[in-house]
Amino acid sequence: MNGAVSESPRPRASPRRPALQIAGVWKAYGPTQALRDLSLALRPGRVSALLGSNGSGKSTLIRILAGVEQADRGWLEIAGERYSADSVSPDVARAAGLHVVHQERSIFPQLCVAENLAIGTGFATGRGGRIRWGELNRRAAEVLERFEIAARPEQQLASLSPSGQTMVAIARALQHQEGARDGILILDEPTASLPVQEVDRLLAALRRYAAAGQTILFVTHRLPEVRAIADDVMVLRDGRLVGELTGPDLDEGEMVDLLVGTSTVQRAAAPAARAAAAPFLAVDHAAGGSARDVTMTAAPGEVVGLAGLLGSGRSSVLKLLCGAVPLRAGRITLDGRAFAPRHPSDAIRAGIAYIPEDRIGDAAFPAMDVTENASALVLSDYWRNGRLRHSEERRDARDVMGSFDVRAPSETAPFGALSGGNQQKLVLARSLRRGPKLLLLDEPTQGVDVGARAQLHGIIRDAVAAGAAAVIVSSDFDELEALCDRVVVLVGGAVGSELSGAELTAERVHRAAFAAGAGP
Repeated sequence: MNGAVSESPRPRASPRRPALQIAGVWKAYGPTQALRDLSLALRPGRVSALLGSNGSGKSTLIRILAGVEQADRGWLEIAGERYSADSVSPDVARAAGLHVVHQERSIFPQLCVAENLAIGTGFATGRGGRIRWGELNRRAAEVLERFEIAARPEQQLASLSPSGQTMVAIARALQHQEGARDGILILDEPTASLPVQEVDRLLAALRRYAAAGQTILFVTHRLPEVRAIADDVMVLRDGRLVGELTGPDLDEGEMVDLLVGTSTVQRAAAPAARAAAAPFLAVDHAAGGSARDVTMTAAPGEVVGLAGLLGSGRSSVLKLLCGAVPLRAGRITLDGRAFAPRHPSDAIRAGIAYIPEDRIGDAAFPAMDVTENASALVLSDYWRNGRLRHSEERRDARDVMGSFDVRAPSETAPFGALSGGNQQKLVLARSLRRGPKLLLLDEPTQGVDVGARAQLHGIIRDAVAAGAAAVIVSSDFDELEALCDRVVVLVGGAVGSELSGAELTAERVHRAAFAAGAGP
């Protein structure tokens, strides 16, 4: 995470009977053992952070607690009442007071706040089934006041800040509780898609809820946030609880040691100095989307970062280059030739691989399996004599899984069953199968854990070492420092500064990005 996360004092609840106790839970998917005799406890009125690498069992545990999947054996005790872990359904979970807000929040930006709060609980209706808007808005206003959300019932949800939208999702889950005292709130990567300036706002709200008595399980991979908000830390590895930390001075080094299973923590190596090469990409005063005047280059063997606040135009630059946004002004040159893509297919033919920020919505096929996702860009390779060679397609998918350490039960496993890091590795591997000359990556490690982040960095570096150029957008300025040769900082849609060499530090990127705000 970028910038400093505030660490204001938090009230510490005295130990009482656990709000949630999990004991002896096992879960397998075929030959893959996702959870192994897992036992842990959450104390009431505290924020407990749950950490773990991809494939550690975090997502499986959340699905079991939500009642979406059943464990093979084990039990849960919630507020003193015991449940068999193989019989918990969504209705049972809700009735027991378990509320899950998933990373892909089920919110409806086009509807108003009151409508979002009413979904799932019912709309107040009168004669003829007409919605009683006055009562609906009055109930919504009470919920907004109780959870200290700065919004109006009739306000369109899309007009709220990202953290405000997340808080509405949380309030919807908890609105039937008395205050914030009952039940257990489970948050799966709630800050993964939030811009930096929104994170503190959400964490402050969660601290208020915990101080009022709410029990919170906070699932994340961002260790500074854990130090800022957590009372307790639990770390999973290979489906087991491998360590717990507690107290006001949580140490990031200890957390990483538990995550990776070793006491030797190696920082990502800085990019090696590379010989100057002629630019493969040259952008000259380009405008399009929220980018209004961008000049930059990227050469083979080079990683160029794009930094900036929300609205600075950083993602628009990638969309310009891949043909998703039209070029309004300026010029793009690719390998010495003028380039003005009108469609993403033009960019693909020119040797460009673009991976957008929303991998589920824009970069993958969630309903398809690993093999189908791995071969989506090279499907023509498997057509011969009017037939699709499925055995070759599956064989190559297994090779991709091995080469890029994509962990899945098999090549026929659904894409949606993979952890976030493994999904991202598969999406990146699919693009690299075409041997691209230019990689355009928007938030390539968003929502993945420490281990998967290091692997993704390695994959990017290998592609660049083989002669590709890469342009990376990241809101994580530490990532830009670790991965990039140069960083172009955008302010208000234009280039504000460029950092390289000794000047390229997360602190300087941060200062440059915030120097003049996000601009128009």
